[in-house]
Amino acid sequence: MTMPGWLQLAIYVLVLVAITKPLGIYLFRVLDPEQAGGGTFLEPALGWLERFIYRILRVDPKREQNWKHYGIAMLIFSLVTAVMTYGILRLQDHLPLHHNLDNLSNRTAMTGDLAFDTAASFTTNTNWQSYGGENTMTYFSQMVALASHNFFSAAVGIAVAAAVIRGIARSRVATIGNFWRDLVRLHLYLLLPICVVYALFLVSQGMLQNFHPYTTVTAIDQTGATASQPIQQIIAQGPVASQIAIKMLGTNGGGFFNSNASHPFENPTPLSNFIQILSIFAIPSALTYYLGRMVKHPGHGWTVWAAMFVLFIAGVMVAWPAEASGNSRLAPLGVDPASGNMEGKEVRFGVFNSALFATITTDASCGAVNAMHDSFTPLGGLVPLFNIQTGEVIFGGVGAGMYGMLIFVILAIFIAGLMVGRTPEYLGKKIEGFDVKCAVFAILAPGLCILAFSALATRSNWGMAGLNNSGPHGFSEILYAYSSCAGNNGSAFAGLTTNAPQYNNTLAFDMLLGRFFMIVPLLAMGGHLASKKIAPQSIGSFPVSGVTFTVLLIGTVVVVGALTFLPALAMGPIVEHFLMSGAGVTY
Repeated sequence: MTMPGWLQLAIYVLVLVAITKPLGIYLFRVLDPEQAGGGTFLEPALGWLERFIYRILRVDPKREQNWKHYGIAMLIFSLVTAVMTYGILRLQDHLPLHHNLDNLSNRTAMTGDLAFDTAASFTTNTNWQSYGGENTMTYFSQMVALASHNFFSAAVGIAVAAAVIRGIARSRVATIGNFWRDLVRLHLYLLLPICVVYALFLVSQGMLQNFHPYTTVTAIDQTGATASQPIQQIIAQGPVASQIAIKMLGTNGGGFFNSNASHPFENPTPLSNFIQILSIFAIPSALTYYLGRMVKHPGHGWTVWAAMFVLFIAGVMVAWPAEASGNSRLAPLGVDPASGNMEGKEVRFGVFNSALFATITTDASCGAVNAMHDSFTPLGGLVPLFNIQTGEVIFGGVGAGMYGMLIFVILAIFIAGLMVGRTPEYLGKKIEGFDVKCAVFAILAPGLCILAFSALATRSNWGMAGLNNSGPHGFSEILYAYSSCAGNNGSAFAGLTTNAPQYNNTLAFDMLLGRFFMIVPLLAMGGHLASKKIAPQSIGSFPVSGVTFTVLLIGTVVVVGALTFLPALAMGPIVEHFLMSGAGVTY
């Protein structure tokens, strides 16, 4: 744990805090311009396009929806875009930009199970990839099916979070917004403008953005080659920057290349690495300020931010020392543990930036990686796994982290009410049985998916056939896969081979259930809260700002996660840690 690492962490935190309020205010103007007192500075230039899109969609943006209609619109949009992506992947060999991308052969269509898995993955903002992007996808598929879906799924997540927050903020109304209006405004005034600038910045750092065929070059190492048959290397190219910008800002995570953000064409410089991890937290962090502004209680928004921040720092303080300590069992082989665990890491990023990236990408539902989590030490790998299993509420994905944390806010207030013998109350609204049931259902659904599918895979021949490791690490690979998919993260312990029909299908259902079985109850809760009257705050009202509530909220997140997943974690990374460090114990 070096001084440069501490300095980089301090700079990251300071910049994150600095952008939270301005971006939160901008989100307020994008999502609720009437309440904010005006729209964004882009509306004079893009307002005509917004109105044109409403006419094409035949949508009245001023007509709001109740939670059922909002949810139905969200589900229909997700279904239509999923079918679009599935069709493109199944027909990519008949669509444009598929010829001779690697100068050797044309791309073939995806198999049905892999296309289903990929369509479900990008629809749910998971971006789990059971394929190598540069070896499987055409340029058309990368741009139209995947990059566009990165925008769609990110906007859906932010829209749902905004709808739930409106339900909390409003009094005695039946509506929580208009899904189509939220979707259009988020694309026009938030995601697209930022990503245009972001992509240009990435190109300036050396990231590719072209439609060139893959380049074939003569390899430097010609060991074993002959004069007539030199060893050649194929260098993949393509429209990379445009996809990476929304991949990181939208906390999608699906890489253009198989090695994701560890690839020099996806993450060329230390500056590009810093901006990428900053962009992962940018919108989730800003949504906490949006929450405070909407409910007219800025202190509450910052308290939620503080709870997320403490959990984030706790993860860094476990993963970083674990990776910096290395593996003592490699000392007899001449590897100094003091040099840290560099297996699976890029030397240009080192231990700290790898541990920080892993913590951030799994705090959010991003899943982009600049190091291989499968090669982390047991405790280093435990951190990203547990981050996902908490519901990725530690800032979380765009929208998903906020509406996920609101579940724990409701539960924390309910628990506090039980402890003091008072009817639970949140910002002047009584928390009733229906609200708690919705919150509990939203928490139980992902956990049930993770544990049930993991148990199925470990008891099936097809599940064990994908393992490249035995023992607790092999179990961790399976548990991580289903945790990542149910949590809509997308990162992996990549020692597990999942491109098989059974894995593709179960992981796809895991992603769909983890996404929509969480969103629908939350929209119902938001709609129910919107119909309630806001009572004036009194001396008996439970404070939802300050240190006490921060500690209560953190405790609720940790305890619920521990109670749900500790037995499974004990069979995976925890026992593996004792096997690694225990004297006289062998694998």
